[in-house]
Amino acid sequence: MYPDRVVSGMRPTGALHLGHYHGALKNWVKMQAEVPCLFFVADWHALTTHYDDPSVIENSTWDMLVDWLAAGIDPSQATLFIQSKVPEHAELHLLLSMATPLGWLERVPTYKDQMEKLADRDLATYGFLGYPLLQAADVLIYRASMVPVGDDQVPHIEMMREIARRFNHIYGKEKGFEEKALDAVKKLGTKRARLYLELRTAYQEQGKDEALEQAKAMLDDAQNLSNIDRERLFGYLEGSRKLILVEPQVRLTESSRVPGIDGQKMSKSYGNAIALREDRESLTKKIRTMPTDPARVRRTDAGDPARCPVWPLHKMYSDDATLQWAQKGCTTAGIGCLECKQPLIDAIARELEPMQERAQPYLDDPSLVRAIVADGCDRARKLAQETMRDVREAMGLSYS
Repeated sequence: MYPDRVVSGMRPTGALHLGHYHGALKNWVKMQAEVPCLFFVADWHALTTHYDDPSVIENSTWDMLVDWLAAGIDPSQATLFIQSKVPEHAELHLLLSMATPLGWLERVPTYKDQMEKLADRDLATYGFLGYPLLQAADVLIYRASMVPVGDDQVPHIEMMREIARRFNHIYGKEKGFEEKALDAVKKLGTKRARLYLELRTAYQEQGKDEALEQAKAMLDDAQNLSNIDRERLFGYLEGSRKLILVEPQVRLTESSRVPGIDGQKMSKSYGNAIALREDRESLTKKIRTMPTDPARVRRTDAGDPARCPVWPLHKMYSDDATLQWAQKGCTTAGIGCLECKQPLIDAIARELEPMQERAQPYLDDPSLVRAIVADGCDRARKLAQETMRDVREAMGLSYS
């Protein structure tokens, strides 16, 4: 069994905002301390919708990496790299495309949705249709055990699992596989070998998932197996195929919908975002000019926080005492809107301050980011090359 590993990426959109931080980066920072993580800039994916104007991709890539580091991504704990610097992603994408049914790509829920949302762009390209397959290659090439996503991305992970399963079924036919697997069973020792075969039968004949998990746990603990024997036994559990690509599991992440300064979802395209490196003066101006409850025309008019775009941000950033103060002050006209906004400005500034401090060394010396990424690309590429050796061999492409 391959070790636990998390893989996730982002398209380079330039400097990031609070929506990115609360939607993904906070989860990344937490996960990097729990399990080996690889985080990559998906620059090829940016071309699926911006192939006609790639000029912004390079600067956006470096800006985004600085924000990752500012948010707390630690290159001593996580591997940071750029997708296009690991060409094996493209090779696996190509090879997977040979056996992936076209209908699988056309049924991805976000495909038609994006076609409608981005109707102003020419998306009648293979790159756009095939981006879920490139996404699958990005994950499968590292034999990731988990992918952190929100609910809307679960169908993409399910498709990755189907692609891995189909690949293993087609290409995992090793000559003499069953004989080699049974030889490997004997290496478990009499007691464990008997239990392994019982659990295999319980899973294959009775569909008991718990038997499969128990057998996998036993193989994980078996110290005297070579990697290839362990791989065969995992494959033999589920059928008669060698496992070449790992089926990743979904790791659902808590994703906060961060409201922008106009009350809509925060997005750079809406012009309503607060950047992670927003300075205090700009932050203050943005919050102070936010619209409030339209019923509060005059300072003496009572308001309703439920109708105020500032209130959802208060609920994210303010403690209970501040929330009670703001609610009471608004509904009784005891405080004005600018007064209500000040604790929010202070709270967001407190969150951004350490990020800005962490970002400054990288802004002062961009070569530091380049060095981190170069090291990350080397580490990622070694893992990718290991997978591709197995993939090429399975597909009969290892010529000697």
